[in-house]
Amino acid sequence: MNNEWMIDVLTDLKKFAREQAMLDLAEHLDDAILVAASELHTRERGQNVLDGNECQSRKDSGAFTNNEYVG
Repeated sequence: MNNEWMIDVLTDLKKFAREQAMLDLAEHLDDAILVAASELHTRERGQNVLDGNECQSRKDSGAFTNNEYVG
């Protein structure tokens, strides 16, 4: 399944944020686009080897996972 739609949605949100002078949000969405593109590329190349047990969200543990962006 092609997940490029996620990039399209984030791009549309970024455009709307800029039009509404929400520049900080637009900048964060730009970062999110880069992260999404990187992860999609990694998955397409079959390099995503983490299973569901190794991935843990902050809401469960309060800690950041290895792949979370802090900025």
